[in-house]
Amino acid sequence: MMQARTWGGGRWALGVCVALAACSRTEQPDAYGNVEATEVVVSSEIGGQLTTFAIEEGQTLAAGDKAATVDPTQLTLQRQQASAQRDTAASRTGEINSQVQALTAQREALEAQRQSAIAQRRALQAQLEIAQRNLERMQRLAAAQAATVQQLDQAERDARVLQEQIKAQDEQISAQGRQVAAQNAQVNATQQQQRTTRTQIAAADAQVAQLDDRIRRAAITNPSAGTVLVTYVKPGEIVQAGQPLYKIADMRAVDVRAYVTEPQLANVKLGKQARVTLDAGDTRQTLTGTVSWVSTQAEFTPTPIQTRDERADLVYAVKIRVANENGALKVGMPVDVDFQ
Repeated sequence: MMQARTWGGGRWALGVCVALAACSRTEQPDAYGNVEATEVVVSSEIGGQLTTFAIEEGQTLAAGDKAATVDPTQLTLQRQQASAQRDTAASRTGEINSQVQALTAQREALEAQRQSAIAQRRALQAQLEIAQRNLERMQRLAAAQAATVQQLDQAERDARVLQEQIKAQDEQISAQGRQVAAQNAQVNATQQQQRTTRTQIAAADAQVAQLDDRIRRAAITNPSAGTVLVTYVKPGEIVQAGQPLYKIADMRAVDVRAYVTEPQLANVKLGKQARVTLDAGDTRQTLTGTVSWVSTQAEFTPTPIQTRDERADLVYAVKIRVANENGALKVGMPVDVDFQ
């Protein structure tokens, strides 16, 4: 009888243990999620041979660390050529400036001569008007036999000489006007060359500045602190502009993306603390995080997350920011989430 009772008690104790284990197994987290990090893909901004690339996967880099170098030889030669073209254009500009000054001086001298000829014509015109009045007076006196024929001839000759001088002066003024116009055209043409060389200098300066910028970009610096996740190239390879070199992410603080149902949403607020549990070898490790983002739009449960039946349920994505100083959390790692 005693043995029967002992055996029965053992069966009862075993049943209690099994029941407790079953209860513990049925305890589910509030949500499941995966670890994410802000990943930055660093690319080459210029094409050429990768002369140095000292990046390894798992390496920790600080912002501003030198990551790689693209051979800048061709860019340096192009810059020297552009600089030489700029110097040639600048030298040509000095010569053209001297030409413009000389041609402008000549034009001003011709214009001064033309203005002097115009002034002389006005003086001759005034003398002609006096001579014509004298001729008219002599003609009246001769008609009244108060003047001699010789005096009349002299008056006519004086008027005719002045008319011829004015005609010659008009031709001279016209010729000088054509010379001034021709000289002005030369000045304008030279000034156009002056503007062209200035444009060439500006274009060469821009080209030199552009090449300086590209030469500077040949030395590739790490944009943000983090851990190198993967590399895509090796030293000595020919890379193209925009080609990825490596991927880096700051793993000191990561995000856990999880999905909650609508009933759970009322208990998930920005700034609310959450426990993130992960498998760490034979044990489980729990970290504390803070809800940093809650989606405002419902979506169907992502295919890899739940069963086919559960995929029909609408859920909301949330992100929990978790400090990862010990590096336990890895990108893509599945974790359990409990909202405190």
